[in-house]
Amino acid sequence: MEIDSATNGNSDAVMTESSATITSSPVVVPASRSNQFTESLKLEHQLLRVPFEHYKKTIRTNHRSFEKEVSTVVNGVGELADSDWSKDVTVSRLTSLVTRLQGLKRKLEEGSNVENLQAQRCRARIDHLDSVDVENITEWNNTKLKRILVDYMLRMSYFETATKLSESSNILDLVDIDIFREAKKVIDALKNREVASALAWCADNKTRLKKSKSKFEFQLRLQEFIELVRVDTAESYQKAIQYARKHLASWGATHMNELQHVLATLAFKSTTECLKYKVLFEPQQWDVLVDQFKKEFCKLYGMTMEPLLNIYLQAGLSALKTPYGFEEGCTKEDPLSQENFRKLALPLPFSKQHHSKLVCYISKELMDTENPPQVLPNGYVYSTKALKEMAEKNGGTITCPRTGLVCNYTELVKAYIS
Repeated sequence: MEIDSATNGNSDAVMTESSATITSSPVVVPASRSNQFTESLKLEHQLLRVPFEHYKKTIRTNHRSFEKEVSTVVNGVGELADSDWSKDVTVSRLTSLVTRLQGLKRKLEEGSNVENLQAQRCRARIDHLDSVDVENITEWNNTKLKRILVDYMLRMSYFETATKLSESSNILDLVDIDIFREAKKVIDALKNREVASALAWCADNKTRLKKSKSKFEFQLRLQEFIELVRVDTAESYQKAIQYARKHLASWGATHMNELQHVLATLAFKSTTECLKYKVLFEPQQWDVLVDQFKKEFCKLYGMTMEPLLNIYLQAGLSALKTPYGFEEGCTKEDPLSQENFRKLALPLPFSKQHHSKLVCYISKELMDTENPPQVLPNGYVYSTKALKEMAEKNGGTITCPRTGLVCNYTELVKAYIS
């Protein structure tokens, strides 16, 4: 589906490295974990909002279908009561109405089953959030990590992999595979320059889209009008005018400027060199519609535009990002030494460090008053502890791991941290 507008490097590498990053959270004492849980649960808005919105949508759809069918049957009975048709015709019509009611009953039963499944999914997610505790925090975090990975896979259209991971981890009620499949159909249709699926989606969600003042349906109608003008025949122009009267005239009160701009293509045509109108016929307009649908889809269900995996990784990288992380000499232990993480961290501000921290290149331990830094003759600095261990193994000789310089331990100069 590719809800995210652009993948950040190799997706497999990102997911592999992210697993290590997310699960390697520092161990804290149980007394402070309750606050940690509370803060963590604030990020679970999407987990509850998505199935709840889907549940409401199903109820509205079933209710509209019920009202429509019942109204048709009641009107049919009224017509029979007011008519003087023969007995055979009356029986035939009543039989037809009974058949229709039986069909309505089957639809209501099917709709009820779907509603029950969606209600069950909402309950499962509430129970999942309610189950977090100090005793099961490791297991709960592992489940959360799998949910985040499935969310990423669904947004990148890896549906089979996402389904297998969900089934093997027993988290099908905690992920939204069916909803992303629904969106994937619309996106694929738009990429094939077809708007029927997108217009059907707008019709299904008309009330919500109207409430949010969405222009997506209007943009789809404009694109259909443009495609009729693109054919560049007298017949297609006539169809375009008829289409505008039927589907675009009602938008004039709120979007007159955009409407006039597009209607002017009847005069300028698809071969125009006028940039203002030429851009309307470019293939990239379909990409704009795809991006717009993704925004409307995420907004409708309360989802984040970015994959949850990216958001959690960026939250961690925001504390690690320093100018040194983007230099060639960055240590491999620094996540920012990886190109995928650098892309994720690029839009983030640099971490504000009030005090410098010196980490030994050899031992990766902090250099402080207990383990002070020592300066080699070539200017490179390492911790006293690491250099002592090296000297003891090599008869008092030190070899710089970066330049290969060999010197005696007595040649080192102690550095002081202010």
